[in-house]
Amino acid sequence: MSQASLAQCVMVLGTTSGAGKSWLTTALCRYYARQGLRVAPFKAQNMSNNARVVEAIPPTFRRLRGSLGADGQFSSMGEIGSAQYFQALAAGVEPDVRMNPLLLKPEADTRSQVVLMGQVSQELSQMPWRGRSERVWPHICEALDDLRRSFDVVVIEGAGSPAEINLHESDIVNMRVARHAHASCLLVTDIDRGGAFAHLYGTWALLPDDEQALIKGFVFNKFRGDAELLAPGPDMLEARTGIPLVATLPMWWHHGLPEEDGVFDDRTRVAGEVRTTVAVVAYPRISNLDEFQPLKNVNGLRLVWARTPADCAAADWIILPGSKHTSADLAWLRAQGLDAAIASHARAGRRVLGICGGLQMLGEALIDTHGVDGNAPGLGLLPLVTAFAAAKTVRKASICFGDMHGEWAALSGVTASGYEIHHGETQAHPAMIAAGEQVFSSVPELAWHNGAGNVMGIYVHGLFEDERVMRALFGDRAQIMDQVFEGLADFVGEHFRPGFLDALVRQGNPSTPGDEPQGKKDK
Repeated sequence: MSQASLAQCVMVLGTTSGAGKSWLTTALCRYYARQGLRVAPFKAQNMSNNARVVEAIPPTFRRLRGSLGADGQFSSMGEIGSAQYFQALAAGVEPDVRMNPLLLKPEADTRSQVVLMGQVSQELSQMPWRGRSERVWPHICEALDDLRRSFDVVVIEGAGSPAEINLHESDIVNMRVARHAHASCLLVTDIDRGGAFAHLYGTWALLPDDEQALIKGFVFNKFRGDAELLAPGPDMLEARTGIPLVATLPMWWHHGLPEEDGVFDDRTRVAGEVRTTVAVVAYPRISNLDEFQPLKNVNGLRLVWARTPADCAAADWIILPGSKHTSADLAWLRAQGLDAAIASHARAGRRVLGICGGLQMLGEALIDTHGVDGNAPGLGLLPLVTAFAAAKTVRKASICFGDMHGEWAALSGVTASGYEIHHGETQAHPAMIAAGEQVFSSVPELAWHNGAGNVMGIYVHGLFEDERVMRALFGDRAQIMDQVFEGLADFVGEHFRPGFLDALVRQGNPSTPGDEPQGKKDK
């Protein structure tokens, strides 16, 4: 394949975690797609419990099935980080596993489930981190190279900081990727934290010469105040590094895109007078929190964390979200006294919603004979029992709610789409049903609600991203994601130095995939 047919790569690096890499990558995906270019996102390794279900390995990768370490199993569906899922939507392309070849899903402070090319690998999950890097690097390269052959531009997101000198030799997500792709790199910093000039200069200074040469521009993010007060700092920084400040991006609290880890900020402005308060229980191993972003865009709705009973006191809804370790998070919930607060809320007839792991918690018991999650008594708000299975369910879901009662009656007959990621299989508790307990299966094998119609549990993630569900529950239409992507692209177009972003993808590509600069200079 000729050099001219390979995608130009633009990479977004950060001086720290939370600097703004993810949303800027998303914005650039839409910005370049609006130029008529075929754009794909890429992040070599993502560590997050916010994941989405996508089609499994594309045809060009099917030959890798035998070497993925997926324990002899291969699903037609796979998982990638939510950030890359949204970036692909911003680019106007179908998300697939090449865009995030390695996903680490933390299960404890020192343990993560490893997902390679969309498939869980117990072998890789049990390997030491440094030993794992060389095993997965060929797959990362092949995923990136295949995207470069298929698209005009690949927008790459880094992770953390590229200047962690203790990790540099085993790097598989920052500068090693940049060198492999000969990427034109932006280095972004959060100026609201303070120390932005030192962060940019220190990060640049710790890189070897050949990697410094890949940095094409510095970006200030989350700036508040008069940009003229930055002078003469940008000129002094450029004099020391040779790299210009190409954008000063103002603080933007309410852009509408989920944060990388699904975190929302209670300081975010609520649109209109608060009419509904939704409390999301924020246990330690919370997962798929990004699916609640659409609630933030509902006029008059306030979304809050719940870590104590007091956080639930004024809530109209309590949501128990997904969990990467259901039994452990259930134990944490009880230790905080939240179990009593949730039970009191339910007895008062107010809405309680459990999603995936939250659904499992609402039942009577968790049974684990495979060592997947752990045994535990549930909250007892639904007469259900969950048995953990060795195999993981990963699939898209299209559902139609049946006849709903009480607080959830508005969902009756509503069709919706979402996705499932879970180990557990849930069913009505036979003895409790025989004793007269009531539970209604609103979606067979996927959703149940109590007789009073105020407590519901469901396995399907992503319902709040479905406009039909939002209209049924809230009566007004929340901002759709395509509008969010357009706003992000407008924002970077307005605040970057004129012509700079377009010039990045006109620089040409000097080499074929796999060629890395050789002979690093001594500092």
